[in-house]
Amino acid sequence: MAEQVTCTCNAKIAESELLEKLDDVLEEYRLKPGALIPVLQITQNMFGYLPETALKKISLVLNKPYSEVAGVVGFYSFFSTVPRGKYLVRVCLGTACYVRGGKEVLSALKEYLGIDVGETTEDRLFSLDIGRCFGACGLAPVIMVNDNVHQRVKPARIGEIIELYRNESESEKEEGRK
Repeated sequence: MAEQVTCTCNAKIAESELLEKLDDVLEEYRLKPGALIPVLQITQNMFGYLPETALKKISLVLNKPYSEVAGVVGFYSFFSTVPRGKYLVRVCLGTACYVRGGKEVLSALKEYLGIDVGETTEDRLFSLDIGRCFGACGLAPVIMVNDNVHQRVKPARIGEIIELYRNESESEKEEGRK
C-alpha cells in the first residue's frame, strides 16, 4: 500500500501561510523595545511550536543575533522547538506534588502514552512536560492538560484522564466530518 503524502504537503503549505502571517506580526513589533518574548509567544501560538525558519526570520527582522533568540527559547520552558500535541500534559513536580506521588504519576503517564518528557505521541495528540508548581499544593499531586487542572491524581487514574481527551478529540473529528 502506498504511503499518503497529503498531510506533508498540507503541512508545508500551512507553514508557508503561517510564515506570511508572521511577517505581519513582525511588522507590528519590529520597532517596539522588548518585543522578542511577545513575538515568540505569538509565533508559538500560531505554529504550535517554534520552527527554526520562524526563529531565523524573527532574528533578522528584530535585528537580534540568532544565538540570542535561540537562547531565550532555550531558557524558558514555555517555549518549544518541537511540535507539540493538541493536549499538553504537564505534571507538577513541586515539593508538595513530588512528596504526594507526582513522580509516580509521571511514570504512569510515560508508560501510558509511550513517550518521555519533552516528547509528543506519534498521532500528535499528547505532549508530556513537567512543571515545578501550579499553585494547587493542597490538591497534590496535580497535572494540567492544557488549561485544565486535575487534582489528587493517582497513577491508576491516568488512563481514565487521558481517554477523556482522546474521546474529546475523536468527537471533534466526527463533528468536522458532518
